[in-house]
Amino acid sequence: MTATDISRPDRTDPLRGRVVAITGASSGIGEATALLLAARGAHVVVGARRRERLDDVVARITAGGGTAVATVVDVRRRDDLVALVDLARQRFGRLDVIVNNAGVSPIGPMSDVAVDAWEAMIDVNLRGTLYGIAAALPHFLEQGSGHVVNVVSTSGLKIVPGQAVYAGTKNAVRTISEALRQESEGGYRVTVVSPGMTRTSLASSMDDPAVRVQTQRAMDELGIDPSAIARAIAFAIEQPDGVDVGDVVVRPTAQG
Repeated sequence: MTATDISRPDRTDPLRGRVVAITGASSGIGEATALLLAARGAHVVVGARRRERLDDVVARITAGGGTAVATVVDVRRRDDLVALVDLARQRFGRLDVIVNNAGVSPIGPMSDVAVDAWEAMIDVNLRGTLYGIAAALPHFLEQGSGHVVNVVSTSGLKIVPGQAVYAGTKNAVRTISEALRQESEGGYRVTVVSPGMTRTSLASSMDDPAVRVQTQRAMDELGIDPSAIARAIAFAIEQPDGVDVGDVVVRPTAQG
């Protein structure tokens, strides 16, 4: 498939024909978003560290008649984000949306002085998002259109012990996103999506076994399906030109 095979987005069905790059797309929210957008006619470019999981996502999309391509992406490497955006442009001629979704949460009290865990959250949650913005923004400016969707967390809205650095990275992305939105002057859109407790593999990135078990139990009992977050992302993307959904919070009704 070449760029000339892809039509412009269909304004009667705003997701059809959109070219969307998604990080952290091998599972959870990223996977659900890729599946939903592709089912609605978007061309998705998925990136994550696990090649076999990416290949499975692409296979499921193409089996359903959708369009998807994949590349291995570690958001800690700037070149990987450049490659993700380049793949979108090479295969589909442009990039309409980047969803910066990849994240880790090796949470714990500050007294643990878990500097390696702090650095991991900064590198993935914050630096990785900045790399995604840096890769996509020049093309959005050149096109005169585009959409940055940054997935953050309700942990940044309700600060609790044990999540200081995690919430800090998410709130840093929230702040950067608002400044980016204001700088756009209508040239591109910026959306922040804050998921609450969601059934994902995020607990696997937690180093403390007790915290990991506790978090996984809470996810199993309280968490909503990742498809709920995917629908929120789709809602933001499908808005007409000139409408920017700035901040969306999606959480279980029972979450405090």
